[in-house]
Amino acid sequence: MSADEFIVTPWHVEGDIDYDKLIEKFGTEKISPELREKIKNLTKEDHFMLRRGIFFSHREMNRILDDYEKGIEFFLYTGRGPSGHTHIGHLVPWMFAKWLQEKFDVNLYFQLTDDEKFYSKANLTLEETNKYAYENALDFIALGFNPEKTKTIINTKNIQTLYPIAAQVAKKINFSNTKATFGFTNETNIGMIFYTSLQSAPCFIEDKPVLIPLGVDQDPHFRLTRDIAQKIGKQKPALIHNIMVPALTGPGGKMSASDEKGTIYTTDTPEMVKKKSTSSLISELKRKTRKVYSSEEKIRIIIDGIRGETTIAELCRKEGISQGNYYKWTKDFMEAGKRRLSGDTMREANTTEVQELKGENSSLKELVAELSLEVRTLKKNTNGGTL
Repeated sequence: MSADEFIVTPWHVEGDIDYDKLIEKFGTEKISPELREKIKNLTKEDHFMLRRGIFFSHREMNRILDDYEKGIEFFLYTGRGPSGHTHIGHLVPWMFAKWLQEKFDVNLYFQLTDDEKFYSKANLTLEETNKYAYENALDFIALGFNPEKTKTIINTKNIQTLYPIAAQVAKKINFSNTKATFGFTNETNIGMIFYTSLQSAPCFIEDKPVLIPLGVDQDPHFRLTRDIAQKIGKQKPALIHNIMVPALTGPGGKMSASDEKGTIYTTDTPEMVKKKSTSSLISELKRKTRKVYSSEEKIRIIIDGIRGETTIAELCRKEGISQGNYYKWTKDFMEAGKRRLSGDTMREANTTEVQELKGENSSLKELVAELSLEVRTLKKNTNGGTL
């Protein structure tokens, strides 16, 4: 596999994931500044997982929030495929789901798909996946969800609740759909082919819209669910996706319950965690979640610094950037302005470019005039002098 290739499916993640390309490939929508601001206004908090881009993509979360503002309640659904001990990658959607539950005061359903892991893992027995389901459930409960508004579902134990819904879903999905979505072959067992119907069932367990916080690798299941939802008289589930927490062994793939060296489990002792080189995880997480600032955002931050209403250190902390970045942006901004104002171009500009340059020149002159006036005002206030 080349450096720019990657694979993301519900059962296999490989390569260094380009999340912008993945959004295009899956047909999801990037979380916009406007959506993030709306979530912030409704919850009165700018959650760090949104601010840092850990949750980066969605399907119709706008609809959920618009309906909520109209008084239409929703519920939450997330889960876990119990193939081993819980690791910190699993905690990401769970913690975000807990925050959403607290902020919107809604019900949450947590599904443990012990049957699916039995179908997909040749080395696991049904007894083992069931044992892991109960173990994983304890990790989930330990996060402190509201017990009055939270229900845990284990597929093999709660099949009476799930099956009537799954049967309706299954009737609307054919093998051609699942084959195209998951790449199933004639060797794929029937359990795997049917499984999407069971994972879809909690989406329709209440007669309300549902929002699902989940790892983006699970999106294909719910693409099929969304395709058939209206055919059974239900609303399409809305999704909000988090990135894959990378393995400790470095870029490429994700943290996996089956890879002990590259994974931090909730069952690990402090000594075991230290041995697993957490520094590599931290640096990789920072790389994956580093915000990319647009030119307009950089200019706004530079101007805020020049105005001097707060210290550069405070401004950088507020914006989540280093002081080194701020001074580099300022230097680049000033040098670019000098080149434009002095006509330092390497080629003759066409008519459109001339008009654009004139507009930029005018804007820069207005900015310089505004800043000069502010400096003179500050001097007056400081020295008691006159303009």
